[in-house]
Amino acid sequence: MTPTPVSDKRQHVVETAYALFKRAGFHATGIDRIITEADVAKMTMYRHFPSKDELIVAVLDYRARRFDDQLDRLAEKNITPEQKIAEIFDWHGQWFRRPDFHGCLFAHALAEFGDPGHPVFEAVARQKNGLRQRMRSILAQVMPRGRAGSVAATLLMLIEGATLMAQMGQGDAAIRDARKAALDIISASRRPQ
Repeated sequence: MTPTPVSDKRQHVVETAYALFKRAGFHATGIDRIITEADVAKMTMYRHFPSKDELIVAVLDYRARRFDDQLDRLAEKNITPEQKIAEIFDWHGQWFRRPDFHGCLFAHALAEFGDPGHPVFEAVARQKNGLRQRMRSILAQVMPRGRAGSVAATLLMLIEGATLMAQMGQGDAAIRDARKAALDIISASRRPQ
């Protein structure tokens, strides 16, 4: 077997930890299990991640980048803002049907690390606020900026609620209803008030 280059080892640890955290949770997954599953030396683990919290933040940032890359591709499409928002909801619907769907990693992290000053909490807030800001930017093309911010916050709540319902086995109905509600809200918000 060819040894993994050092620069790739960090990424390998992140991807291994991501898979484990997704299935078992953050507190329930110990560093020794990650080291064993990643097949790295303890020294390698601690060289890249001096603490478990740093590894968790790296995993959350990795997951956020993957999602952002998909949203970047969506932003490049020449479609209406409503279609872009609908595609964000459609992406979630597809995710809910994946066999490896275990709910939102960020919501799980928030449940396990509720202190607003904790680095894991801050990583969760970055991701959720990033999605809200992205939707606000899309909506600002068709409504005043302040209204776009309020609608984006509402849409984020719809997505989060649908994600929870999907985790309970009701993903198709939840995303269908959330998507319809989102488009109805956008339509109503475009009207002069």
